[in-house]
Amino acid sequence: MAKQKEKLKVIPLGGLGEVGKNMTIFEYKNDIIIVDSGLRFPDDDMYGIDMVIPDLSYIIKNRNKIRGIVLTHGHEDHIGALPYLLKEVNVPVYATKLTLGLVENKLKEHGILRNSNLKVVKAKDVIQIGEFSVEFIHVSHSIADSVALAIKCEVATVVHTGDFKIDYTPIDNKVMDLHRLAELGKEGVTLLMADSTNVERPGYSMSESTVGQTFLELFRGVTSRIIVATFASNIHRVQQIINAAIHYNRKVVVSGRSMVNIVSVAEELGYINIPDGVLIDLNDIKKYPDEQLVIITTGSQGEPMSGLSRMSISEHKKVEISKGDLVIISATPIPGNEKSISQVINQLYKLGANVIYSKLADVHVSGHACQEELKLIHTLIRPKYFLPVHGEYRMLMQHAQLAESLGMPQENIFIGEIGSVLEVNRDFAKINGKVQSGQTLVDGLGVGDVGNIVLRDRKHLSQDGLFIVVVSLDKEKGKVVAGPDVISRGFVYVRESGNLIEEAKAVVRQALTKCEESQVTDWSTIKGAIRDTLRQFLYEKTKRKPMILPIIMEV
Repeated sequence: MAKQKEKLKVIPLGGLGEVGKNMTIFEYKNDIIIVDSGLRFPDDDMYGIDMVIPDLSYIIKNRNKIRGIVLTHGHEDHIGALPYLLKEVNVPVYATKLTLGLVENKLKEHGILRNSNLKVVKAKDVIQIGEFSVEFIHVSHSIADSVALAIKCEVATVVHTGDFKIDYTPIDNKVMDLHRLAELGKEGVTLLMADSTNVERPGYSMSESTVGQTFLELFRGVTSRIIVATFASNIHRVQQIINAAIHYNRKVVVSGRSMVNIVSVAEELGYINIPDGVLIDLNDIKKYPDEQLVIITTGSQGEPMSGLSRMSISEHKKVEISKGDLVIISATPIPGNEKSISQVINQLYKLGANVIYSKLADVHVSGHACQEELKLIHTLIRPKYFLPVHGEYRMLMQHAQLAESLGMPQENIFIGEIGSVLEVNRDFAKINGKVQSGQTLVDGLGVGDVGNIVLRDRKHLSQDGLFIVVVSLDKEKGKVVAGPDVISRGFVYVRESGNLIEEAKAVVRQALTKCEESQVTDWSTIKGAIRDTLRQFLYEKTKRKPMILPIIMEV
């Protein structure tokens, strides 16, 4: 009975109410394991930010309890924050071979590979990490070597699906281990945590193998170069592009840093089969006629510095789009990227390319389960409690409704938030409090040093520009020696707005005269007077509010 009073704590630090930044803590007694450590790409109003990672405060505070990190697969939204996490806690990392291959590249870039403790596991392995036993269960997804997890401790069994789909004809012939999930359902599952990304889509996701047939049809009879953009991590998609190229006696070129890295790792570890003589170097493409080339590149989401984006604006060092080139974008837009991809497609058309994308042909299938697949998983596992994960709030709500439609009591379904603590054992589940959580912004080498105030200033600068006023004052008398001089950036161009600038200078002089007459010598007061007077004047004249920066120099 004493054991039943103890509870497992499940604490999501990311991936709830958002797509990306997936990270969950499992805490029992004095032990913690962490599942996944992902990043999220910045929102449009996060000017200059490179990536967003979870707030690690709770982990740092409890670093002595952490026994290990377990990864479900190698996508950035599940492994992207790992280098930042390992700089705070040096514990073993358990993952499948391909996932660790991608992690090694990442840790090498951060200079922490040598000190890391990486442990390879495979599907069906069961390992003991402190108070937890963790079983790895093979699932299908848009990257090879993906696993679901069965996490057990004395008082609960949790099944965490990771990202998955049910593909009965996968490229590697390794079908998702539904049999083991059904067995766990029979044994009794306390809590199910399941991927909610595609819960809005009815029916089933299409098999990855259908894309291979589409490539064979699209490549047939083409006499120009073929350029295919896809996610670098989707090595099964890359394999099918290579297979289609081989079928039509074409050479394959890989372009884009992440694509080169991942194809290299996947080939080295045996996840991609490229016969000798098929892969050629990007520098050698001039040696082959166009009808013998397939270029696989990054940029399926319209990312500004990616291979395809640079080709579309004629800035790629090696590949220039020619009239008649066939460009296939083998991906659908991630929400928020639609405009970027449209711009790239428009530019490619302007350069004379023929462009095929998901609206025109079946060149992409999702890696996430749709409604009928989710129903099958719920029915096989038959959990007592359910926590939908990996999705925006509306997705979590719809997944909760789906579980309810299958007969789960509403009170057994929990819509969590980032930082919420779900306490659970075989007879009990309740959300009880929150831990410190949120997001940490990564800007260049700075981690967490950019906050809301800096973002607010960047937004202000981007919308209204900057107005700098420079004045030199006599140190003893406090009188103006030189200036005021005005520098404007992103507000008005000084040469073309002479009258406005001169009037602004006159307004500043008046403010300085008032300060002098009132015998004000405090710099902050003088700066405040300049700022207030100038702000009012510029708004009256332009209806805009630039950031005003007074600079006072003592002479």
